[in-house]
Amino acid sequence: MLSLVETIAKALVSSPEEVAVREISNHGDSMVIELKVSEKDMGKVIGKQGRIAKALRTVVKAAATKQNKKVTVEIVS
Repeated sequence: MLSLVETIAKALVSSPEEVAVREISNHGDSMVIELKVSEKDMGKVIGKQGRIAKALRTVVKAAATKQNKKVTVEIVS
């Protein structure tokens, strides 16, 4: 899951070297992933009215469902 989030985020931003993805909690079959991007790229990851962030979360959720897991993606600055 981490590599999926990282790949998508790096494709969206201007500074892919500043993308950081880490797992902040993992309890059984649920996981929280933290996505950190540079301040100037925050708008590109969130998108207008949060549409890109919602799409990112939807893709990750679909991939996690195939593995019978629940994944939450948090975007932080």
